[in-house]
Amino acid sequence: MTLSASEVEQLKQAPATEDVLPVFRTRWSPRSFSDREVSSAELRKVFEAARWAPSSNNEQPWRFIVGRRDSDAFQKIASSLVSFNQAWAPKAPILILGIAKKQFSHNDSPNNFALFDLGAATGFITLQAAALGLHTHQMAGYDQDVARKAFQIPDEYAFGSVMALGYQGEPSALPSGKLLDSETSPRTRKPLSEIVLSAWGEPAKLS
Repeated sequence: MTLSASEVEQLKQAPATEDVLPVFRTRWSPRSFSDREVSSAELRKVFEAARWAPSSNNEQPWRFIVGRRDSDAFQKIASSLVSFNQAWAPKAPILILGIAKKQFSHNDSPNNFALFDLGAATGFITLQAAALGLHTHQMAGYDQDVARKAFQIPDEYAFGSVMALGYQGEPSALPSGKLLDSETSPRTRKPLSEIVLSAWGEPAKLS
């Protein structure tokens, strides 16, 4: 029996950790999105959060191409997705393509942290969306050449992820198999001892 959306929402909650913001527990990446539209006010809030992300030299190299369902931008982004993502992502009400300028504006020197900064801004979007009761899912599976040509994006911009944004839908709307299994499985994370180090291969002492 397939779990309901509310049951999956509970299943995906991360364990509570003292003094860690609750939004980190509730943020997860569904593939089933409902038909409910995202308001312009909500969309503005998530991009306002991205606007205040940190960046090298305050360059703010990120740019976001946003497509609402049935818009030309939405169709262009959707057409660039690989077949696996086309099976679910175009059902979301919003698709967002993230790109970053590869040179600093003040002297045209290479900005080697442009994609890092785009990732930070994208992370701010995911957290603000979660705080509003929205969900996001980032995708690497798309054809960058197709996207560049469709939007005539200059060569000086590098590509990040495509993001689906909207409200969670019922898992039963997904095709059975890998998509459904992933949607209804608990989240897992590596332990801190594996990712926080004091020397290579040596866990940092955090308590």
